Amino acid sequence: MSGAKAVIGLIADTHGLLRPQVASVFAGVDFIVHAGDVGSAKVLAALSAIAPVYAVSGNVDDRHDPTLTSERTLPAGALTLHVSHGDELGSPTPEGLLARYDADILVYGHTHRALMVRNDDGRLVVNPGAAGPRRFNLEPSVAILTVEGRNAEVRFVSLTE
Repeated sequence: MSGAKAVIGLIADTHGLLRPQVASVFAGVDFIVHAGDVGSAKVLAALSAIAPVYAVSGNVDDRHDPTLTSERTLPAGALTLHVSHGDELGSPTPEGLLARYDADILVYGHTHRALMVRNDDGRLVVNPGAAGPRRFNLEPSVAILTVEGRNAEVRFVSLTE
């Protein structure tokens, strides 16, 4: 997971549905981070066939499932990445996440809205959007996070039907 460069697939809010486009979008990533509301062990099994998966539980998941912790901190290149679903804050916001967690990159889900915010000290907050069933009139999406040294870039990918 560590090293000079890391390419990471970011996904959240699958709610039991893994769209077939995800396999090609995530082909070649070093690992995948799922920010909760997985909805089914089958989703994690299918993602694991693409790359190693680090997932957390969301509010629709079984909070007692030992494979889904409430949060994780991982090395991503020379940076640290923290992932949680975000619902621990009620209505998660980049500001709230930055105040609560210390990592360089904060990944969350819950709101279903794709978002990237870089604060003044260079810390990054990313919500890849919801990859599962279409809700709230939002396009399903995932993100690719590329970390080289201490530089992190995000590219959102729409999962149009």
